Order: sequence, then C-alpha cells, then structure tokens
Amino acid sequence: MLGSVAEDGSEPLLPLGLLASMENATGSEEEVEAVIDTGFDGELTLPSGTIRRLGYPYAGSAGGTLADGNEVQFDYHEGRVLWHGTARPVAVIAAEGQPLVGMALLRGSRLTMEAVPGGGVLIQDMT
Repeated sequence: MLGSVAEDGSEPLLPLGLLASMENATGSEEEVEAVIDTGFDGELTLPSGTIRRLGYPYAGSAGGTLADGNEVQFDYHEGRVLWHGTARPVAVIAAEGQPLVGMALLRGSRLTMEAVPGGGVLIQDMT
C-alpha cells in the first residue's frame, strides 16, 4: 500500500478504500485520505457522515483518553476496509475531521516513510 507525506511535511497520508457494510445493498466503495497516527491505538476514525453513507452499524461506546489527557466517550461502528488487497472488518470510531489510521490497523505491517515533504509512505504485510 502506497501513500505519501503531506506537502508541508506534517504527516503521513494513506489512501484507504472503505467498503460498505454487508447489509448495504449498494455495495459501494469510497476512498478517503487518512492520516497515519502512531499515537492512536485504535484501528480507524471516520466522520459520522461517512459512517452513515456506508451503512456501518453501531456497535457500542467506549471510553478513551485524548492526547491532551481528556477522558471522552466514543461511539464505534463495525466497518470494512480494503487492507493489503483483502476486505477486513475494523472497529471505526466516529470522530469528525480527517480520518485516522491507528496502530491496531497497522499491526502485522511494516511502515516505511521518507520523512520529507512529498516523501513516500509504504505499508507492507508482514504475515
């Protein structure tokens, strides 16, 4: 999987294929540009509008700690992504803003990054 470092050098970006829920008759797919966030221990965050469009069912809520130390409750949903060429179920946290790929989704992968503006980002399956 190939991505790139943002042109201002601020963050690694990855185009990510989102698959509609199994119950969604449209069978649609949507691509988003996600930030790879190694400080996020979950799998994926998406805006609530994207979650609704793809028909991801609500799966519950859980507590979490933000980078600033604040404790919050998150709603999460059952999503699906294309990961290393295969459909994979993921826990998706509803959060507005740019989607985030976290360490739980990266588990079992090698992340290589050229940490310069526009540099390459490569994620390889290690299993």
